[in-house]
Amino acid sequence: MISKEEMVALFDDMKKNAPWDISKPLLWGYFFADADKAKLEAVVPTLQAQGYQLVGIYDSKPEGDSPALWWLHIEKVEKHTVDTLHARNQQFYQFAEEHQLESYDGMDVGPAN
Repeated sequence: MISKEEMVALFDDMKKNAPWDISKPLLWGYFFADADKAKLEAVVPTLQAQGYQLVGIYDSKPEGDSPALWWLHIEKVEKHTVDTLHARNQQFYQFAEEHQLESYDGMDVGPAN
């Protein structure tokens, strides 16, 4: 799980190093993982109804004896603070659990177009 302290560090790093204004809406990407692609496909309409755009569902390449995972990538332009992003992460951990997905794997961020 991503801790609130990690959110504080992320925002501190973005303030110092990101080439974008973090006080404005940014493009936030969120990732879910599961070995069963159909489970990820099944949650896409629910996430789209909440305003998220589907970027794609990608197959990871298996390493050694571990099976491949499927990754669901969604995104949305949003303005976040440490507290709102921490709350969003908690919502997505709960979402993954409710839909019996293997994991919510976190987020990335970039400038909104």
